[in-house]
Amino acid sequence: TNCLTMVWRLFKNLSEDQRRYEKRLIFEHPAFVKLCQQLLQGSRRMTRRDLVFSLHALVNLGVPQNTLLVQTLVRVCQEKLNQFDNRCISVLATTLAGLIKDKNVSALQAGLQLLVEQRVPSIKDIFILQNLMKCIGKDAPVFLKKKLEMAVLKEIDHLTFPNALRMFLALVAMNYCSIPVLNACSQIIQENVHDVPFRQLILILEACYTLQYRNVKLFSALADYVHSTACLWDKRQIMLLLSAFETLGFQPSELMGIFSEKVTKDPEFLNLKDLLIVLRVYSRLNYVPGGHKDLFFETLHSCLNKYLPQISNTDLLKAVYSLCILGSLPHRALDALLEKDSRGELILSDDLNKEKKEMMLRCVKACVELDSPSFTKPAFVLTENSSSLVSLKLRKAQEVLVELLGDENMFQQNVHLPYKYHIDFEIRMDSERKKVLPITATDDHAGSNVQRLALLFVPLSAFCAGTNHPQGKLAMKKRHLSKLGYDVILVLNKKFQEMTNEHAVEFLKGKIYSENAFPFSEVTGQDEN
Repeated sequence: TNCLTMVWRLFKNLSEDQRRYEKRLIFEHPAFVKLCQQLLQGSRRMTRRDLVFSLHALVNLGVPQNTLLVQTLVRVCQEKLNQFDNRCISVLATTLAGLIKDKNVSALQAGLQLLVEQRVPSIKDIFILQNLMKCIGKDAPVFLKKKLEMAVLKEIDHLTFPNALRMFLALVAMNYCSIPVLNACSQIIQENVHDVPFRQLILILEACYTLQYRNVKLFSALADYVHSTACLWDKRQIMLLLSAFETLGFQPSELMGIFSEKVTKDPEFLNLKDLLIVLRVYSRLNYVPGGHKDLFFETLHSCLNKYLPQISNTDLLKAVYSLCILGSLPHRALDALLEKDSRGELILSDDLNKEKKEMMLRCVKACVELDSPSFTKPAFVLTENSSSLVSLKLRKAQEVLVELLGDENMFQQNVHLPYKYHIDFEIRMDSERKKVLPITATDDHAGSNVQRLALLFVPLSAFCAGTNHPQGKLAMKKRHLSKLGYDVILVLNKKFQEMTNEHAVEFLKGKIYSENAFPFSEVTGQDEN
């Protein structure tokens, strides 16, 4: 056991290439074969600790799971399971996490799970608890996950920085989002943020995404740390971090600003894959650099043009779509895309992503028309007949508008517009936004004295995390509705649903009417959140 453990300790510190070479030498060495034979013969006479540590070393050295040696050790562990102390259980749990489920492994895991249920209340070591969390996995019953959570919370005051990092991964392995545990870990990580290595930064953000855990303070602390030490980071490292933030819907604006400067100064480092990541991140998070917007877009256009001869149809569509969301039309790439579309090469009938591609192409064509410098606001926008029924999530908004405006004829609901756009409620007002006009009275004619309002009740996910800054698709829709002559009012539906009816009436009153419409400032600043 000591020999195997030492071999593993030396082995794990090698590089990947060295490991492959050394592994072959180890397996071919006659002493290793003899050692394995001795282990097989003496497996039932070994102490509990020697047994689990030997199995752990063999599995990590890469001895195949289907060998007689590994299968025998697994069966012996099963026989002696009730004799294992907490340390042995922890090592065994770690080992099983690296094995593929077969008959013997599944039986051992089931037995270990029953033992863990009995032992959890007595385990006070955070490290052991983490190993058990990783072992029981996603399929464990909820009550067992809850037991482990409670055991961790009892020892939360003894949580160290390294344990806080590992706890994120343990919760991912268990697929269990414990908000109290994650909050405690996040606080420790924020306090020690300068000690978090790059790989751990990525793993933390990926864990937050997997667990659907949104902690804006944690995200901000990580982003601020990387921004303050940006000169120490490789450009691709920053790009990968931005990509991880993008999956969480969090906009690290200062970091995105400094990275955009790096791109404009040295665009050559961007290969096609990197370019697509940058376009996706900046478009979804709706970030346009302030001081060097034109230069940034010119750089991205130039990079994209360079790859036009080799880019796939799907990647071309993604790239053009991302730039169009940002309101920047890449003319050469756009011409190439529309030419492929006219030849029927862009979207094939058996394409698995056909609907998504059709949506992206539709958005691109809308941007070509609406974002063109030559586009002028239409005097009248043709709206399609819509159902008078509203979805359950908009029922409260409908009731509040009736109470505020006095009649359902004073607004239109579920309105469908050209370019496949849809708005929840349309209200028409005089040019000073002091008086609401009946829909029927303004249907047959349009004039400069009629002002159209579009009320959009949007989910939290449509904004960048922790802000009222709209993400790319919503920002594009707002921009296009403005081009079509609408004043757009965005309402966070979740917050609106939580308001009392009285508060909701006052809230929409402040959003719809001009402040000048009310004497003595009856409606003052509203809660933007």
